[in-house]
Amino acid sequence: MTLRTHRVASLRGSLRAPSDKSLSHRAYLLGSIADGTSVVKNVLQGEDCQATRECLKQLGCRFERISETEELVIPGPWRSPAGPLDCGNSGTTMRLLAGLIAGHDVEARLVGDASLSRRPMKRIAEPLRMMGAQIEGDTAPLVIRGGGLKGIRYETPVASAQIKSAILLAGLFAEGVAEVREPASSRDHTERMLRACGVEVQEHDGWIQVRGSGATRVSRFEFDVPSDISSAAFWLVAGAMVPESELTLNDVGINPSRTGILDVAEQCGIRHQVSRGSDRLGEPVADITVWYSSELRPFKISGDLVPRLIDEIPILAVLATQANGTSVIRDASELRVKESDRIETMACALGKMGATIETYSDGMAISGPTPLHGAEFEVHGDHRVAMSLAIAGLIADGETIIHGAETISSSYPAFEQDLWRLAVV
Repeated sequence: MTLRTHRVASLRGSLRAPSDKSLSHRAYLLGSIADGTSVVKNVLQGEDCQATRECLKQLGCRFERISETEELVIPGPWRSPAGPLDCGNSGTTMRLLAGLIAGHDVEARLVGDASLSRRPMKRIAEPLRMMGAQIEGDTAPLVIRGGGLKGIRYETPVASAQIKSAILLAGLFAEGVAEVREPASSRDHTERMLRACGVEVQEHDGWIQVRGSGATRVSRFEFDVPSDISSAAFWLVAGAMVPESELTLNDVGINPSRTGILDVAEQCGIRHQVSRGSDRLGEPVADITVWYSSELRPFKISGDLVPRLIDEIPILAVLATQANGTSVIRDASELRVKESDRIETMACALGKMGATIETYSDGMAISGPTPLHGAEFEVHGDHRVAMSLAIAGLIADGETIIHGAETISSSYPAFEQDLWRLAVV
């Protein structure tokens, strides 16, 4: 699939970006181990979340749709699947599911597409092995034989919600206590949702702890999944860059561990307003309105801020090309092991559009403001790169052509439809 974008006069209106992918995954995963039937609403209908759903079905969980936006998650006795569990392109599916499989007396083979098969899995395999799971492979395919786990005290090598969540989910079924600490705080969806489901999750001196061996039960729940701030980020940046724009992003999850992009908006001087709503299963929600901002300041991203916006860095690189000065991104080496090497991919792509970018092993420096011009790209299976370049095309001279744009459906199936609905040409 090829996506073409071009310069537009403004962006106007409101929208609800796709439901949060991280929360959708976790709603399915926690529903599969709850003590009764759970109701989930507005789960993201993208390829990644469907991979989680299909894998759980093979492991014994049942799903029943009760309306266009609601379905039941019905846990069943866990069983070894008859065939491989296809995680597609979803690192969240593979890593978090590995934690749950490790906690059950089952054997499963987890596979993924070519991109996922290159991504590092030793980071979750190693602590799960230390807990007692038998795991073959440090990249996909992974063969996991679960059960008989013991608690662990483990410091992760990088700040990663996926590593942390895999250990905590396995810890629910381990003997004793499972504790994990990160070098910097990552997103805390798993902890919040577990607490909302009645699980005692303790924190002290940076250590996060759960107790297993039957001492913990996950209560059934009802959860209306809010909009994904990582998807809303494309429109927040677009609204700030495209002249005369005014956009309202409805029902956005604003978990503090995910709102680094709002910190950057403050650094840049982006005109925006956050209207706080109610919490859902421990997750805060708000509407965000953004207006065109003619004078954008450069920004700096490093340290503890990085885990709070790691997925938004590709679109923030686009924003940096329009800021008045040099924006710097450091401590983000994790970008090199995403669906693509996002540091090199974004630097090369934006350079092709006329931007001035210097890359480092852990980030980049981007000088602006720079007039961009359209170009033609192959995005090699990276949905966030594809959407970021599409947004760049809205302020570029000429046409921007993106090949391989079908990858966008993994997280934002209606992206192109929303774009042209909001665009004033």
